[in-house]
Amino acid sequence: MIGNDIIDLALAKKQSNWQRRGFLDKIFTAKEQRWLAASNDTESAVWILWSMKESAYKIMNRETGMRSLNPSRFECVINYDGVLPHDGNVIFDDKLLFTRTIVTSQKIDTIAAADYNDLARIAELPADQVVFKADGLPFIIINETMHPISVSHHGRFIKKVWIN
Repeated sequence: MIGNDIIDLALAKKQSNWQRRGFLDKIFTAKEQRWLAASNDTESAVWILWSMKESAYKIMNRETGMRSLNPSRFECVINYDGVLPHDGNVIFDDKLLFTRTIVTSQKIDTIAAADYNDLARIAELPADQVVFKADGLPFIIINETMHPISVSHHGRFIKKVWIN
Protein backbone atom coordinates (compact mmCIF):
# COMPACT_ATOMS: atom_id res chain seq x y z
CA MET A 1 0.00 0.00 0.00
CA ILE A 2 1.14 3.50 -0.81
CA GLY A 3 0.09 7.10 -0.23
CA ASN A 4 1.38 10.48 -1.25
CA ASP A 5 0.88 14.15 -0.53
CA ILE A 6 2.09 17.32 -2.18
CA ILE A 7 1.95 20.83 -0.77
CA ASP A 8 2.26 24.00 -2.82
CA LEU A 9 4.15 26.18 -0.32
CA ALA A 10 3.01 29.47 -1.90
CA LEU A 11 -0.64 28.44 -1.62
CA ALA A 12 -0.20 27.05 1.90
CA LYS A 13 1.34 30.35 2.98
CA LYS A 14 -1.72 32.22 1.63
CA GLN A 15 -4.45 29.84 2.77
CA SER A 16 -3.33 28.54 6.12
CA ASN A 17 -2.46 30.27 9.35
CA TRP A 18 -0.65 27.46 11.14
CA GLN A 19 0.40 29.98 13.82
CA ARG A 20 -3.16 30.57 14.99
CA ARG A 21 -3.96 29.63 18.57
CA GLY A 22 -4.60 25.93 19.08
CA PHE A 23 -3.64 24.79 15.57
CA LEU A 24 -0.45 22.96 16.55
CA ASP A 25 -2.16 21.32 19.56
CA LYS A 26 -4.98 20.04 17.38
CA ILE A 27 -2.75 18.59 14.65
CA PHE A 28 0.51 17.53 16.31
CA THR A 29 1.50 15.31 19.22
CA ALA A 30 3.64 16.65 22.06
CA LYS A 31 6.71 14.92 20.59
CA GLU A 32 6.07 16.46 17.18
CA GLN A 33 5.60 19.90 18.75
CA ARG A 34 8.99 19.59 20.46
CA TRP A 35 10.54 18.77 17.08
CA LEU A 36 8.80 21.81 15.56
CA ALA A 37 10.04 24.07 18.37
CA ALA A 38 13.62 22.92 17.76
CA SER A 39 13.41 23.36 13.99
CA ASN A 40 15.34 26.12 12.19
CA ASP A 41 12.43 26.53 9.75
CA THR A 42 9.21 25.92 11.65
CA GLU A 43 6.93 26.67 8.72
CA SER A 44 8.57 24.04 6.49
CA ALA A 45 8.66 21.61 9.41
CA VAL A 46 4.90 22.03 9.94
CA TRP A 47 4.22 21.15 6.31
CA ILE A 48 6.69 18.25 6.32
CA LEU A 49 4.83 16.67 9.25
CA TRP A 50 1.43 17.43 7.71
CA SER A 51 2.51 15.86 4.41
CA MET A 52 3.75 12.74 6.21
CA LYS A 53 0.45 12.41 8.09
CA GLU A 54 -1.64 12.92 4.94
CA SER A 55 0.32 10.36 2.91
CA ALA A 56 0.06 7.83 5.75
CA TYR A 57 -3.67 8.52 6.08
CA LYS A 58 -4.13 7.53 2.43
CA ILE A 59 -2.64 4.12 3.20
CA MET A 60 -4.87 3.63 6.23
CA ASN A 61 -7.91 4.84 4.29
CA ARG A 62 -7.29 2.18 1.65
CA GLU A 63 -6.53 -0.56 4.21
CA THR A 64 -9.29 0.13 6.72
CA GLY A 65 -11.86 2.29 4.94
CA MET A 66 -11.45 5.06 7.53
CA ARG A 67 -12.88 8.24 6.02
CA SER A 68 -11.84 11.01 8.40
CA LEU A 69 -8.35 12.17 9.18
CA ASN A 70 -7.56 12.67 12.85
CA PRO A 71 -4.02 14.03 12.48
CA SER A 72 -2.97 13.62 16.10
CA ARG A 73 -3.49 9.82 15.80
CA PHE A 74 -0.66 9.74 13.26
CA GLU A 75 2.69 10.34 14.97
CA CYS A 76 5.66 11.26 12.79
CA VAL A 77 9.28 10.44 13.46
CA ILE A 78 11.85 12.04 11.18
CA ASN A 79 15.10 10.25 10.49
CA TYR A 80 17.00 13.21 9.11
CA ASP A 81 20.79 13.10 8.94
CA GLY A 82 21.25 16.34 7.02
CA VAL A 83 20.90 14.67 3.62
CA LEU A 84 17.77 15.02 1.54
CA PRO A 85 15.29 13.48 1.12
CA HIS A 86 13.93 13.25 4.66
CA ASP A 87 13.11 9.66 5.55
CA GLY A 88 10.73 9.05 8.38
CA ASN A 89 8.08 6.92 9.93
CA VAL A 90 4.47 7.46 10.79
CA ILE A 91 2.93 5.42 13.56
CA PHE A 92 -0.81 4.87 13.48
CA ASP A 93 -2.02 2.80 16.42
CA ASP A 94 0.31 -0.23 16.18
CA LYS A 95 1.06 0.17 12.46
CA LEU A 96 4.46 1.45 11.30
CA LEU A 97 4.52 3.24 7.93
CA PHE A 98 7.55 4.53 6.02
CA THR A 99 7.89 7.92 4.35
CA ARG A 100 10.26 9.83 2.12
CA THR A 101 9.89 13.61 1.79
CA ILE A 102 11.50 15.95 -0.70
CA VAL A 103 11.49 19.67 0.10
CA THR A 104 12.10 22.38 -2.50
CA SER A 105 11.53 26.11 -2.39
CA GLN A 106 8.14 25.58 -4.09
CA LYS A 107 6.74 22.35 -2.70
CA ILE A 108 6.87 19.54 -0.19
CA ASP A 109 6.34 16.10 -1.67
CA THR A 110 5.94 12.97 0.47
CA ILE A 111 5.46 9.34 -0.48
CA ALA A 112 4.52 6.68 2.05
CA ALA A 113 4.52 2.90 1.99
CA ALA A 114 3.37 0.15 4.29
CA ASP A 115 6.50 -1.83 3.39
CA TYR A 116 9.88 -0.08 3.53
CA ASN A 117 11.09 -1.85 0.38
CA ASP A 118 8.18 -0.37 -1.59
CA LEU A 119 9.58 3.17 -1.15
CA ALA A 120 12.20 2.35 -3.79
CA ARG A 121 9.54 0.95 -6.13
CA ILE A 122 7.18 3.92 -6.07
CA ALA A 123 7.08 5.58 -9.46
CA GLU A 124 5.43 8.75 -10.65
CA LEU A 125 2.77 8.52 -13.33
CA PRO A 126 2.18 11.23 -15.95
CA ALA A 127 -0.14 13.98 -14.72
CA ASP A 128 -2.54 13.17 -17.57
CA GLN A 129 -2.66 9.44 -16.68
CA VAL A 130 -6.26 8.25 -16.81
CA VAL A 131 -7.46 7.27 -13.35
CA PHE A 132 -10.41 5.05 -12.51
CA LYS A 133 -12.20 4.91 -9.20
CA ALA A 134 -13.53 1.83 -7.47
CA ASP A 135 -15.26 2.32 -4.13
CA GLY A 136 -13.92 5.88 -4.21
CA LEU A 137 -10.29 4.76 -4.46
CA PRO A 138 -8.02 5.54 -7.44
CA PHE A 139 -6.67 2.87 -9.79
CA ILE A 140 -5.02 2.61 -13.17
CA ILE A 141 -5.45 -0.22 -15.62
CA ILE A 142 -2.38 -1.73 -17.27
CA ASN A 143 -2.68 -4.82 -19.44
CA GLU A 144 -6.26 -5.31 -18.26
CA THR A 145 -5.13 -5.39 -14.60
CA MET A 146 -6.16 -2.81 -12.00
CA HIS A 147 -3.31 -1.31 -9.96
CA PRO A 148 -3.89 0.90 -6.90
CA ILE A 149 -2.41 4.38 -7.09
CA SER A 150 -2.27 7.45 -4.90
CA VAL A 151 -3.14 10.91 -6.19
CA SER A 152 -2.38 14.24 -4.58
CA HIS A 153 -2.91 17.75 -5.83
CA HIS A 154 -2.51 21.15 -4.25
CA GLY A 155 -2.27 24.49 -5.99
CA ARG A 156 0.06 24.27 -8.97
CA PHE A 157 1.03 20.64 -8.40
CA ILE A 158 -0.42 17.21 -9.02
CA LYS A 159 1.31 13.90 -8.46
CA LYS A 160 0.09 10.39 -9.18
CA VAL A 161 2.16 7.45 -7.95
CA TRP A 162 2.03 3.68 -8.01
CA ILE A 163 4.21 0.72 -7.10
CA ASN A 164 5.99 -0.21 -10.29
